[in-house]
Amino acid sequence: MAWDEWEQIKTDAVDRQATQVQLNQLAPAGGSSSPPDLAASPAAKKKAAQAIEEEVEPGVRTGGKHADESTNAAVKEFGARDGYGWDTSGALKKAHETWGKQVKVLLDRLASEKQALSKTGIDFKSNEIDITAQLAGRSRITGS
Repeated sequence: MAWDEWEQIKTDAVDRQATQVQLNQLAPAGGSSSPPDLAASPAAKKKAAQAIEEEVEPGVRTGGKHADESTNAAVKEFGARDGYGWDTSGALKKAHETWGKQVKVLLDRLASEKQALSKTGIDFKSNEIDITAQLAGRSRITGS
């Protein structure tokens, strides 16, 4: 890999980080006196789940494919030729296998979080309906 190519990869990574959706913070408070939107709103959850599906997961997969190609090329370069090779080849291969497992765990976790974000909205709606029904049964206005 040429130095210029490495510099371009680093620049691209910084640019991607700058444009990614931030899922771990509230939107900045506006100039109004009203509090910021609740982070648990269905719209915010839908947007977060959509960001995971459209931005984060594809980015992880793309990064994983790029690392696969680069690492496999390095393993091949350091590999044995005519019975001789570098120990680095085997170490890279083992490290890459471990890294691949970690990427799979990350993708599984992202899928789980995406599902949880979608499911929680349904759970909150069900809870609100249940609570409304319970309160309606005990309302002083209706005489119950």
